[in-house]
Amino acid sequence: MTNESNTNYDTVFGKMAVEQGLCTPEELRRCIDEVDNRRAKNPVLLKDLMVEKGFVTASQVNRLHNAIREAKVATATHQIPGYQVLGKIGAGAMAVVYKARQLSLNRIVAIKVLPKRFTENKDYVERFYKEGQAAGKLNHPHIVQAVDVGEAGGYHYFVMEYVEGKTLYEDIAAGKIFGEKEALDIIIQVAEALRHAHSMGLIHRDVKPKNIMINKEGIVKLADMGLARETTDIEAAKTEKGKAYGTPYYISPEQIRGEMDINGRADIYGLGATFYHLVTGRVPYMADDPVEVMKKHLRDELVPPDHINTTLSAGVSEVIEVMMAKNKADRYSNVDELLVDLKAVRAGQAPVLAHKRIDVSALGQLEDGEAVEASAKVDYEQAISRYKTAILILAAASVFLLLIIILLLFR
Repeated sequence: MTNESNTNYDTVFGKMAVEQGLCTPEELRRCIDEVDNRRAKNPVLLKDLMVEKGFVTASQVNRLHNAIREAKVATATHQIPGYQVLGKIGAGAMAVVYKARQLSLNRIVAIKVLPKRFTENKDYVERFYKEGQAAGKLNHPHIVQAVDVGEAGGYHYFVMEYVEGKTLYEDIAAGKIFGEKEALDIIIQVAEALRHAHSMGLIHRDVKPKNIMINKEGIVKLADMGLARETTDIEAAKTEKGKAYGTPYYISPEQIRGEMDINGRADIYGLGATFYHLVTGRVPYMADDPVEVMKKHLRDELVPPDHINTTLSAGVSEVIEVMMAKNKADRYSNVDELLVDLKAVRAGQAPVLAHKRIDVSALGQLEDGEAVEASAKVDYEQAISRYKTAILILAAASVFLLLIIILLLFR
């Protein structure tokens, strides 16, 4: 950072510190004078000196620094032609999102802006544009619609449909456990969105509660195509081979292994993990760190959701278990099959295809030479065990009765 940029930063920092009441104008002036005096022999930044003098705390400095950074991004968004920025909606690790008005159509949109610190990384910029391009290929009522992508004032931006509502994650974080019917309605709408995306040759790869929005009319929207990939993009598959792309709590086993052949069944797994979270109030696998969570996806047996929430129907539990089968061949082949069972369960019927999947899975285990015990055999062995126990009890009773008779005879 040059002396000139230091001075510019210090000017903005000092002004905001006074405006927010963190220090007085006199305290700021004293610090600025000392910074100037020490510039030649012992240079110091204004923010560090103010912490040293006790005028502000380290946490207050961090908050001011973030505010300055966001103000720069906000200034840049005002330079995006054709849009009037109305305010900040939120921020994540990779982007800041603003509410804006598209002037040509007089409608409200959301603008996602890539922070300046990421613009020097070609991979981040490329992924940012890929998200916009992927979303632009999709046109579905349950998918957040892309509007535009571009660059202005050195900042890359992605304009999308504005959804006035909340994410599923917000409800879950507040402690809500969704009822079976409400959860089914949500999952069916997301499944419809995935069916459209898959038909267009795209897999989402990051289906999770944070990426599912519900507007004020109750319409569900699948968002964030940041990890979406075309199934025909062999070069991307080769580049990403061996790397795990996704969110640990909802990621499929094949994504964890970094397999090249990732298809729509990975999204079905993520949707199943989301479904599980909605109806049980907890994620399918829990651990202290992300690596351990992913290991559990690979090796641990899933606790059936109806064992956690006993009010769930057997049909819903069965559908989720098939959606989350560790071997992708044991899951639904595609979203069309999944929707058949979801709609059947919502209508109070049994999930026919889930039954078939489980039967086929058992036959497959027999072909591979794995031991699959029949329930009839288990029942038979239990019956023999109970019979032997009864014989022993009867024998003991007989011996006890015989002893009593002998004692009575010899009195």
